[in-house]
Amino acid sequence: MFSFPRQTTVGAVVSLAFLLALGGSLTPSASGQEVDESLRPMTFMDAQLMKRAGSWAPSPDGGWMLYTVSTPNWEEANSQSDIHLVSLREGIPSHRQLTYTEEASESSPTWAPEGDSFVFASSRESGDGISGQQLFLMRVNGGEAQRFTSAKEGVSGFQFSPDGEWLVYRSGPAGEGQLYRLPMTGLTEAEPVQLTDGEAGVEQWDWAPGSEAVYFIRPDSFDDANKERMEEGFTVEVKNMVTPLSNLWAVDVGGGEAQQLTNDPAVSIDGFVLSDDGKWIGITGGSAERYERNITQARLYADLFLMETATGHIERLTENFEVGESGLSFSPDSRWIVFGAPDDMTRYTMTETKAYIREVADRGGSFRKLGADFDGSVRGGFWSEDGSEFYFGAGIKVTNQLMAMDVASGQVRQVTDERASLSVTRDDDSGTYLVSYQDPETPSTVFYIPDLASVTDRDSWVQLVDVAPEVREMALGRVVEVEWTSTDGKTVGGVLTYPVGHEEGTRYPLVVSIHGGPASADVLSFHSAEQVYAGAGYAVLEPNYRGSTNYGNAHRTDIVGDYFTLGFDDIMTGVDHLIAEGIVDGDRMGAFGWSAGGHWSNWILTHTDRFKAISSGAGTMNWISMYAQSDVQRNRQFYVGDGFLYEDFETYWDQSPLKYIMNAKTPTMVHVVEGDPRVPSPQSVELHMALKKLGVPTELFMYPGRSHGIPDARNRLVKAVSEMAWMDYYVRGIGEKFQWEQV
Repeated sequence: MFSFPRQTTVGAVVSLAFLLALGGSLTPSASGQEVDESLRPMTFMDAQLMKRAGSWAPSPDGGWMLYTVSTPNWEEANSQSDIHLVSLREGIPSHRQLTYTEEASESSPTWAPEGDSFVFASSRESGDGISGQQLFLMRVNGGEAQRFTSAKEGVSGFQFSPDGEWLVYRSGPAGEGQLYRLPMTGLTEAEPVQLTDGEAGVEQWDWAPGSEAVYFIRPDSFDDANKERMEEGFTVEVKNMVTPLSNLWAVDVGGGEAQQLTNDPAVSIDGFVLSDDGKWIGITGGSAERYERNITQARLYADLFLMETATGHIERLTENFEVGESGLSFSPDSRWIVFGAPDDMTRYTMTETKAYIREVADRGGSFRKLGADFDGSVRGGFWSEDGSEFYFGAGIKVTNQLMAMDVASGQVRQVTDERASLSVTRDDDSGTYLVSYQDPETPSTVFYIPDLASVTDRDSWVQLVDVAPEVREMALGRVVEVEWTSTDGKTVGGVLTYPVGHEEGTRYPLVVSIHGGPASADVLSFHSAEQVYAGAGYAVLEPNYRGSTNYGNAHRTDIVGDYFTLGFDDIMTGVDHLIAEGIVDGDRMGAFGWSAGGHWSNWILTHTDRFKAISSGAGTMNWISMYAQSDVQRNRQFYVGDGFLYEDFETYWDQSPLKYIMNAKTPTMVHVVEGDPRVPSPQSVELHMALKKLGVPTELFMYPGRSHGIPDARNRLVKAVSEMAWMDYYVRGIGEKFQWEQV
C-alpha cells in the first residue's frame, strides 16, 4: 500500500528521505532551511508540460478506479489522453495504463454494469463516413477495445440504465442530437434503436431510477433558417437572439411517442434532477424573457419547481427576481428536498449561500434555512447514507476543508483540518469516497479512503495517482500562511512563497500576485507560477484582500459601494508587513493579476508609485464603458453601490482607474484576449493608449480568442515568460525585457 506521508511543516521543500534516496547533498542556509543543491528551479515550461489526471470512475464493487491522464504535446500544441486503472486499496504500485492511442484521445471511462469491462469515448477510428467521438468496449483484464457505434456525427454522451440492461447515447448534428438505445446483451453486435425523433435535439437527459423511461429536455423547435444562413456564410452574431423555449419530456425505453411533461409559456426548462425513488423531479425553470435568458447571469431569473411523476402535478417552490438558487437535491430516502440560495432571498445581494430544506410531500410548505450560523457558503456536496447530515466543501482562510451540516439542527462543523486544499466526493453507485488533494509541495492528486470517518486519519489514505513525479526533482520555495493588520484594524491574510534558498536577514525582490474574482481566495495549494518566481529569487505575496472569500461575508462584501479602497489598503499593508519583517526589499517590487486582479493592478498603477513594474491582465479601466461591453452587469452594479448606471454615472466614474490615470508612473505591461466577453479588450486598449500618450513605458499583448482566459498553451507561455521578463527588467534591473527567443 502506498500512502502519502503527513505534511510535518508547511512548505518544507522536499522530504529528507527523498533527498537521501537521490544521494543529494543538504546545505543549510542562514535561516536553517535545508537546500538540496541537486534540485533545479521550476520553469514555466515545466508547468506547461505537467500531466493532468481526472475523470475518476470507481468500479461497481469499489475495488478499482478508471481514470484519464492528459499529456501535453508541445510540438502539436495540443494534449492527448489515455485511460488508466488502479486498485483502490493498493494504490499507485498497482497502476497500469490500459490504452495507448497517440493520435487520438480517450475520455469518459465508464464501468459496464457487470464490472469486468468498461465503455469509453474516442476519436481513434474516425473516417469512412463517421466522425467525432465513437463508443468502445474494452475488458479490464486486457485485449483490444472494440468500437460498437458508427454514428455519422459522433457520440455526445452516454449512460447505462440503472438495471444494467441498456445503454443510451446521443448523436446528431449540433442542436439536433437524438437518443439511441442499445441492449447490453450483445452490445457490440446490436443495431441502435432511435428513441427520440423531435425537430430539435435533446439537451440534458437522465434515466428514470426504475430504468423504464428516459427523461430529457428539448427545445420546442429548431431554427432551420438560422442553420442555413450560417452554412451559407451569413455568420453575423445577433446579440441575445430569440431562441425557442425548452420543455421536459419522457420516452419509454421500449419505444413509442415521447410525452411532453411541461408546457408553461412563461418558463423555459433549464435542468432537472430525479429523486431516488422516482416519484419526484426537481426542475430549474428559466425566464422566457429574451434579455433574461441565454445570458451569463440567467440563473438570477430562474426559479425552482417540483413535479410529482405519478400525477404530473407541478409545484412552484420559489418566485423571486435577481436571486439565484442552485439546483435541487433529494435525500437518499427521497424524504427531503434541499436547494442552495443566498442568506437574503428578498433581493440581489452577495450574502453567503445557505441550504433550504423541506419534506418533499409537504406541498405548499415553507422551507427551513440550514447553516444560518456558519459564516460561509453551503454549496454542492453529498448526503450521509442515512440522510442525517450533508457534507460540503468550504474555504477556511488559506485552506479548503470538508464540512458537515446536521439536517435536524442546521449546525455546521468542520470535519478536516489539513494545511492544504482538499475536497471529498462520494460515488453514488459504489459508495466510494475519494479525496482530491493538493498542497504547496503536491500537485493535484487523489486518495481513496475506506469510509468517511477515515478522512481525518491520514495513515488510512491511499494515494491513487502520481502524474507529476518530476516535481520532486525541483527546488520549491517554502509556502506559508501570513496575516497582517490593515488600515482599519481588520486582520487580513494570504499566502507567502519564500524564494528558494531564502536566508534570514536577506531582503528579496517581491511580486504581488493578485487573484481574480474578486470572490475567490488563494490557498495552500500547488501554485506553479509562484514557484517559478521563487526559483528565480523572488518572494511572492498572494493577498486575500477585502472582496475575497474564505474569511466571512463581511470580508467579502466590505468593498460594496467603494470597490477599490479597502482592497488596495489590504494589499499595501500586506506589502508593508513583509518589509517590516525584513523579508522584502521595498525598492524592488512588482505587481500583477488577471481579471479582478487586473482591476486592482490598474488601481495600484493610478494610486501609488511604489512598484517598479506592473502587469495588468484583463483589467477594467472604466466601469461606465465596461457596463455595456461585458457579459455581466448585475454583480458589477452591486459592487459599485447598487445604483443604476444610467441614473448615476458619477459613482461609476469615481471608482474607475481611468479617472486617475494622470497619476500613472509605473512601467506597465497589458495582456488581454481580443474577444474576452467578461472584461472586454477595449478596457485594455484604453489603458495602453493612455500610458503611451503619457510617456509611461508600456506594451500591449492581445491574444486571439473569445474567452476570458488565454485559450491556447503557446500564448499562455508567452504571457508568463514576457511578464517575468518585464518584472526582471524593471524590478531587478536585469535582462533585456521580453525576447521571442525566450519561448
